[in-house]
Amino acid sequence: MAPAAAVILAAGKGTRFKSDLPKVLHRVGGRSLLHHVLASIEPAGFDQVVVVIGHRADDARAELDAIGADVDVAVQSKQLGTGHAAEVALSALRDDIERVVVLPGDSPLLLPPTLDALLADPADVVMLMAEVDDPTGYGRVVREGNTVARIVEHKDATHDELAIREVNAGIYRFPVDGLATVLASIGSDNIQGERYLTDAIAGFLDRGASVTAITAPAEQAAGVNDRAQLAAAGVILRQRILQRHLLEGVTIVDPATTWIEADVTIDADATILPNTHLEGATAIRAGATIGPNCRLVDTTVGEDATVVWTVTNRAEIGPRATVGPFTHLRPGTRLAAGTKAGGFVEMKNAEVGEGSKVPHLSYIGDATIGRDVNVGAGTITCNYDGFDKHQTIIGDGAFIGSDTMLVAPVEIGSGAVTGAASAIAEDVPADALAVERSEQRNVEGWAARRRDLRGEKAPDKQGEGTD
Repeated sequence: MAPAAAVILAAGKGTRFKSDLPKVLHRVGGRSLLHHVLASIEPAGFDQVVVVIGHRADDARAELDAIGADVDVAVQSKQLGTGHAAEVALSALRDDIERVVVLPGDSPLLLPPTLDALLADPADVVMLMAEVDDPTGYGRVVREGNTVARIVEHKDATHDELAIREVNAGIYRFPVDGLATVLASIGSDNIQGERYLTDAIAGFLDRGASVTAITAPAEQAAGVNDRAQLAAAGVILRQRILQRHLLEGVTIVDPATTWIEADVTIDADATILPNTHLEGATAIRAGATIGPNCRLVDTTVGEDATVVWTVTNRAEIGPRATVGPFTHLRPGTRLAAGTKAGGFVEMKNAEVGEGSKVPHLSYIGDATIGRDVNVGAGTITCNYDGFDKHQTIIGDGAFIGSDTMLVAPVEIGSGAVTGAASAIAEDVPADALAVERSEQRNVEGWAARRRDLRGEKAPDKQGEGTD
């Protein structure tokens, strides 16, 4: 087929969002609107993609860089309308491009088969439209028989035209031949005072071109012009994502309370329990069980691991590891195979070796823990001295007694043991016992004297209570 380019119009501010952030950079389903559009056109294999940016252009460039998009950029320095934006894009087109698909950067629900139909239609000019129950805000498609006669913006429509329910999706395929002339002829004699790309339809009709419209499902034609529409698009995107994972062999016990973003990967035979949020580049391997009540961000979970009532961010959970409940794994945490991070445990920038366990009530930060280590309840790595962070190293097979304070920088040797309630500030040799606590002293009668000073009664002794 003739070489084709996609032109994405992403220069506008989006005033109805009531935000200074460009409309196409607002996020839904884990991606910006612009990212969703780029993903939807990727299967079509366009020979070139041009993104027109304008309002806060540096932010748009940063988003394109973050996505890793292979695109050319055209800058619309003054936002004079969609027709002007398409005209700006022409300067970035390669000489061999013969067809151009122009689409808005705020259409995250477009699916590849619809775009394929747009490309395959034999007409000179093809546009996408949808029939909707409530066409408010959309441009109306005025037809004469099967031919598109013109498109009228909502604000410029007559009473009869407002009754039309066939609306413009803002997605067109134009021939490059003659496009520059048509775009240059578009005026701004309308309520908005802008140059509408919709007027290009009349321009091509005047040149004798054939113009047809393909009807798409209404949800795919829906643009996002405010935060209410953004939320509505998010509902549809979430349902699509859940459906895809279910059909690929993932057990999702309660889809209604499960949120999975677009870039999450889940292997078949994983299980997602209710009220679980999987975000960013999270990856769940086969046999893992996640939830209930988890939020995992940019986290990898290995085969057959279990994660319950847990929040993670940029963490790695190894095969057969168990995490939770009420556990927080912060960036840089890496749990090897068969490890445990139990109830009320927080970890940050910590590596835990195979078979090691931190069962409960502990903070492990800036630490390296070897294999088969047991960390007792209440253990804290005191990693921050008020100025810098310091490392704690625990060797293979060590046993850390409950309520141990490991004052970094400090190293516990392999096989070593720390006594409960010790504050360990010096290195412990391998196989040694380290105990740091004062000798217990009992002061006879002190509690009774204290009660007397406060005028309190003595408690009943066991077995001597009153009736």
